[in-house]
Amino acid sequence: MKFTLSWLKDHLDTEASVDEIAEALTDLGLEVEEIINPLDKLKGFTLGKVLKAEQHPDADRLRVCMVETDEGEKQIVCGAPNAREGITVVIAKPGDYVPGIDLTLKVGKIRGVESHGMMASEREMELSDEHSGIIELPSGEVGDSFVEWLKQNAPEKVDPVIDIAITPNRQDALGVRGIARDLAARGLGTLKPAKTAQIDGEFPSPIKVSIDDDTRDGCYVFAGRLIRGVKNGPSPKWLQDRLRAIGLRPISALVDITNFFTFDQNRPLHVFDADKVKGDLRIHRAKGGETLVGLDEKEYTFSEGQIVISDDEGIESIAGIMGGLATGCTEETTNVFLEAAVWDHIQIAYTGRALKINSDARYRNERGIDPAFNMPAIELATQMIIELCGGEPSSVVVAGEVPKVDRAYKLDPARVISLVGMEIPESEQRQTLTKLGFRLEGNMAHVPSWRQDVQGEADLVEEVARVASLTKLKGIPMKRMQDGVPKPILSLHQRREQAARRMAAGLGYNECVTYSFIDRASATLFGGGDDATMLENPISSEMSHMRPDLLPGLLQAAARNQARGMMDLALFEVGPAFHGGEPEEQHLQVAGLLVGRTGPKDVHGSARTGDLYDAKADAEAVLSALGAPAKVQILRDGPAWWHPGRHGKICLGPKKVLGIFGELHPKVLKAMDVKGPAVAFTIWPDDIPASRKQNATRPALEVSDLQAVERDFAFVVNADVEALTLVNAAAGADKALIESVRVFDEFIGGALGDGKKSLAITVRLQPHGETLKDADIEAVAAKIVEKVTKATGGTLRG
Repeated sequence: MKFTLSWLKDHLDTEASVDEIAEALTDLGLEVEEIINPLDKLKGFTLGKVLKAEQHPDADRLRVCMVETDEGEKQIVCGAPNAREGITVVIAKPGDYVPGIDLTLKVGKIRGVESHGMMASEREMELSDEHSGIIELPSGEVGDSFVEWLKQNAPEKVDPVIDIAITPNRQDALGVRGIARDLAARGLGTLKPAKTAQIDGEFPSPIKVSIDDDTRDGCYVFAGRLIRGVKNGPSPKWLQDRLRAIGLRPISALVDITNFFTFDQNRPLHVFDADKVKGDLRIHRAKGGETLVGLDEKEYTFSEGQIVISDDEGIESIAGIMGGLATGCTEETTNVFLEAAVWDHIQIAYTGRALKINSDARYRNERGIDPAFNMPAIELATQMIIELCGGEPSSVVVAGEVPKVDRAYKLDPARVISLVGMEIPESEQRQTLTKLGFRLEGNMAHVPSWRQDVQGEADLVEEVARVASLTKLKGIPMKRMQDGVPKPILSLHQRREQAARRMAAGLGYNECVTYSFIDRASATLFGGGDDATMLENPISSEMSHMRPDLLPGLLQAAARNQARGMMDLALFEVGPAFHGGEPEEQHLQVAGLLVGRTGPKDVHGSARTGDLYDAKADAEAVLSALGAPAKVQILRDGPAWWHPGRHGKICLGPKKVLGIFGELHPKVLKAMDVKGPAVAFTIWPDDIPASRKQNATRPALEVSDLQAVERDFAFVVNADVEALTLVNAAAGADKALIESVRVFDEFIGGALGDGKKSLAITVRLQPHGETLKDADIEAVAAKIVEKVTKATGGTLRG
């Protein structure tokens, strides 16, 4: 959004400098991207006087001039037709940079005659496009600064241009008046009263307007009037200068007036050549396939549903975006139909994007304009047209109704102070909102029609804060707590999640973050894939279900890595899995996956493939980090995606499962396109019982100074008896005294006979109160034999 300083002062009575205005705008949220000040390029130029001008000896169109400057008389060769004796001119000396021709002057020869500088035209100074002759000044002394002369005699020539960035929520700042209102609220001046006009129609408009019933949700109101007998031509110099300053090309008075209101009041307008409009104007949706040549001379083809404006012969304008070339105004236009409408901004965006049109009208209409200004805009634009082009106005014709946008929110001064963090007096808060156009009734703030972005009490706080300036915020140290160290704020769930990540990473795993959505086939492999976990509107067919387990995502990541030559992988993930479709039917998991070798080849030995014992060790390490009890049971009968004979459930009892480890089933690996074997583990942190001691410190290390005792036992049992059953039975003989039980030998065949095997275990006894005596050891040994015999049916081997 560009505007000139003088344009701003049409709405704001201020003595603030350009730099002060720029600083305030940026602080208000309207970031200044650039300030274009013509004076900056003209600082080195001075005034001179032509003392003598003679014909160049070798060129008919050149003159050799003797010019009086602040450095004495200079000989300058000039080709301007108005170069003559006695005129005051602008001098550019050798070494000066001339912006209009992008050249730094040097002493040179022109057709054999030496020239010491140049006399500049307005285009060479970038003051206008005029270049038919050099600048002739009506006054001024030799040596005076050209910049100072311009400030005194032609300030409009050096009007600074300010370019600001507009965020999508500040539609009101797309007009100069909206910017002036913000600056007035900040205190950089006083907002001048808004201009009003009331033009009485002298005759009924011969052109009527209507909105189709199926289009009323896209066009709320459409108003217009005919102005006959206008004389279209160049717009006045002040208007052309303003449009040129912001990068627009003046076209004609009628078109320039609509462009002026677009930037002055954020009010796009359009003018039709009424003599080219056949019949009445109708706002409707395109059927699809119609075409129109726009004012940019490009042909556009409409899709079904796009909103257009048609007369009796066809489409004449793209609603709210661009007019048609056929009904555009030219210098021959004598009767004009002026229209102003309020469109649905989503419909404008839809049509503009589809047709790939980026116009100033679309830019404003799709962000939102002031609907309450629709009818005043017709009157003000009519007034300007009559002033600049003459003519007689008709009465206004209207279709639809101006939408009501009245709303009010509570202003809580104390809440503003607590949220912003600054002491802003209530009177200042109310004054700020009043200057921004809000109407205050008690503690209710009624939002002005041009502020569509204000949609709640929090927006009132934002308005007060940005005008008060957040740069005034001061850091205030937090109060020290009187009770010493504050209590930890992380929940047990959060602490376990962090601990699992740290431990898995420490074990050498790489963390993955996969989607919570997977395809039905993969979900079915891991016990999911039912309708309860199916997404109603999935991103794709490969993300149709909520994952029942983290392993499918890790296996898919492994398959992608293997496809790229990475065969040895250690991956883990911490995240939710879903066993139902309700919010409470999800649980936290920690999953790890090992594929390939445990390490690279080594000169001291060959690398081995990871096995279930690697997965078991890593699972136990993670469980230990999560605070799981050290004494657990390893049971079988895990889910179907585990290898039936090479996995184990880590349990606190038959029903309390903390995790599972082992090899994944070959069929699952084949379905997931993973080259196996692969081992993995899954842990459920939330199922680990919390410690009864709610203490942040670690428990004291318990080390017994009494000697431990180990005893070996060998039992003959049936071949189908699991070693785990024997170990658990032995460990249960005396839970206080027995520290560990492990199998160290297995023997099958020989004298044992068919269907028998021998399992040898080592039992470690750790006393705590006193040293064990032989009688104590024998008593425990007898209990071990009794428990094992009862649990397995085996006998102590002689």
